[in-house]
Amino acid sequence: MTQVDVGGVITAPQRRWRRVPGPLAWIAVAPCAVWALVRLAGVDGPVLTELITATPYVAGFSLFALLLALGSRRRVVAAVAAASSTLMAFMVLPRAFGDTPTATGPSLRILTINLFVGRGDAHTVVDLVRRLRPDVLNTQELEPRAVEALDAAGLGTLMPYSHLEPAYGASGSGIYSRYPLTKLPDFAPSSGHRMPYARFTLPSGQAVELVDVHTMAPLGPDVATWEEGLRSLPPAVPGVVRVLAGDFNASLDHGSLRDVLGRGYLDAADATGAGLRTTWPANRRFPPLITIDHVLVDQRASAVDVNVHDVPGTDHRAVFAELRLPTTL
Repeated sequence: MTQVDVGGVITAPQRRWRRVPGPLAWIAVAPCAVWALVRLAGVDGPVLTELITATPYVAGFSLFALLLALGSRRRVVAAVAAASSTLMAFMVLPRAFGDTPTATGPSLRILTINLFVGRGDAHTVVDLVRRLRPDVLNTQELEPRAVEALDAAGLGTLMPYSHLEPAYGASGSGIYSRYPLTKLPDFAPSSGHRMPYARFTLPSGQAVELVDVHTMAPLGPDVATWEEGLRSLPPAVPGVVRVLAGDFNASLDHGSLRDVLGRGYLDAADATGAGLRTTWPANRRFPPLITIDHVLVDQRASAVDVNVHDVPGTDHRAVFAELRLPTTL
């Protein structure tokens, strides 16, 4: 660096930061702004439905876009960037901060796992049941071979009751339980996956209705079937506690899933600060990217804890949720 002697004082020329070009700032900021508005509007449809699951990542990128906007020293682009980043923060950050449980009724423990057309390791699933001691286990993509493998691994000893609707391919599902199950009338559209619906009673006398959720993946023409499947899920109603658990093929950034929550449910992971723990695709060379497996419970209940577990052979993580039910209905 060149030094200059001015009046006997040695000084160095001040370094001036280069201004970020305005067009470059807009290139970074504009997509974030559009994304935030689409997410806010709850628009689901072909292509958008698949892309919107990346909202947490776009929220992180929006901070970088904000820095570029500030570096451009242009008020308009900086204001748009600040608004977009703030809006994204309100959409995403609450998932990392849990609520204080308020329900004081009996505990209910749920475990759910998509077995990836029956390939999920049965011994790992049974080990999870033995260790976590869930009251019920929801399984999706339950093939007949998976039923046999789970039985051989000892699941029937731990959970002697079941309501199973196995099928070849991805359509089969099944509920396993520590308590007797009563099958309830089917509600799911015939064009989608099977979603068993059952009722059981806890030792406390509290009745619970449970749906084993598995909607179609919202790809191409199946978006309409996916939306129909989510709309068909029964709402929370007075007099009984309902739990919806499984593979929704939807994240909290999908308007269709938020519509389900709006019918009287809370997302257990969101309520415990675990809403950003990803569940799919698992068992790859990279960590799971998005969260599409959920446990939803009547909003009069509370979520105490939620964690995820790897199961070899399947592309989904298992989700375990400990809930606290309300004392009065």
